Amino acid sequence: MEPLTLGALVALFTVLVLFSGISVGAGLLVVATGFLFFVDGARSLEALPELFFGELNSFALLSIPMFIIMGAAISSSRAGPDLYEALERWLTRVPGGLLVSNLGACALFAAMSGSSPATCAAIGKMGIPEMRKRGYPDEVAAGSIAAGGTLGILIPPSVTMIVYGIATETSIGRLFLAGVIPGLLLTLLFIAWAIFDTWRRGAAGVALSGIKYSWRQKFEILPRVLPFLAIIVGVLYALYGGIATPSETAAVGALLCIVVVMIVYKMVQPRALWAILRDSTRESVMILFIIGAAGVFSFMLSSLFITQSVAEWIGGLDVNRWVLMAIVNLFLLVAGFFLPPVAVILMSAPILLPIITAAGFDPYWFAVIVTINMEIGLITPPVGLNLYVINGIAPDISLKKVLFGSLPFVGCMIAAIVLLSVFPGLATWLPDFVMGKAI
Repeated sequence: MEPLTLGALVALFTVLVLFSGISVGAGLLVVATGFLFFVDGARSLEALPELFFGELNSFALLSIPMFIIMGAAISSSRAGPDLYEALERWLTRVPGGLLVSNLGACALFAAMSGSSPATCAAIGKMGIPEMRKRGYPDEVAAGSIAAGGTLGILIPPSVTMIVYGIATETSIGRLFLAGVIPGLLLTLLFIAWAIFDTWRRGAAGVALSGIKYSWRQKFEILPRVLPFLAIIVGVLYALYGGIATPSETAAVGALLCIVVVMIVYKMVQPRALWAILRDSTRESVMILFIIGAAGVFSFMLSSLFITQSVAEWIGGLDVNRWVLMAIVNLFLLVAGFFLPPVAVILMSAPILLPIITAAGFDPYWFAVIVTINMEIGLITPPVGLNLYVINGIAPDISLKKVLFGSLPFVGCMIAAIVLLSVFPGLATWLPDFVMGKAI
């Protein structure tokens, strides 16, 4: 059978298996072992256990559970509500200020926790009722939080960027830096739309709550928020200052977050600490299992010459490189509709990266493009994880309203991709400035 035909069958069966409800990691293993057995026989399965564990035999992977512990410690405390309240106190007199403060809180909390669902839950529990009480439409209140939660996979430290770096063997530190300016750009685009939408609806009067906070009230909440921001800044400084590796900085950051949570929020009960470690372990194992399974899946694609044939076919297309990039973006967008970001990156990045670099695109710039596509997938059906999180927080707001409220922010993400395509230096300048040009 021709490799391209075989590749089409693999794609079809992968979609069918994953739609059956099986977990992503298990589904990839089922498809990989099944095609290897039927095409190459039972002997081809002998190396699979070694391949699976070989994918996990990387010191860089230690940063994933450490950053997850860091985020779980923050998510389990009142850091999210405190961060929201701090911004609300400082921005309450700005037209559209409550909406802006929600988006700002989402961006900061997402950067601290690295988890989109956790961000939606932490900020949404306070932000959505408060916005509705102030007269904001339900779709605006819900959609803004759903979109704001996606920023966590772009703004460093980002677990998604770590996975991309491991899958493509690129520098994690450089990937983190590549996400800084695009992350700020996307946050500013979200805020700009929020201010414009408030003005367009004539809701400036609604946005002003009438509550006046004294300078004392504005400053008294900062000591509960600033320690976490200081930890993030310290982790990034240690990483980019050459003081420690990503895994080492993640471990120190996780320890410091747990200590701050214990001191600031008095979470010293063994049950509370156990919950942090339990939830972190569960999420870490899920991601690491997908990584191992994706390694086996990639081996199957390579050993059956599917990867090479697809790359050769795409490379042979007589199209402009921007047309090629548009096709790749469309593929990533559709894949993000159905699969979580980690799975899409592990399955597609090793195949797409050689094609992208051969077309003259920067791999770190491409990482940002991939991540923004994955952000869109988090707020679009049928998977759209953030949509369901918001619906769980505010069940009286229909999924339809949450979706329509988040669509303008999808437009902001598409605008960000266009801006990054026109000005690729937005993603590449900071890594080159701090770490020198990549060889």
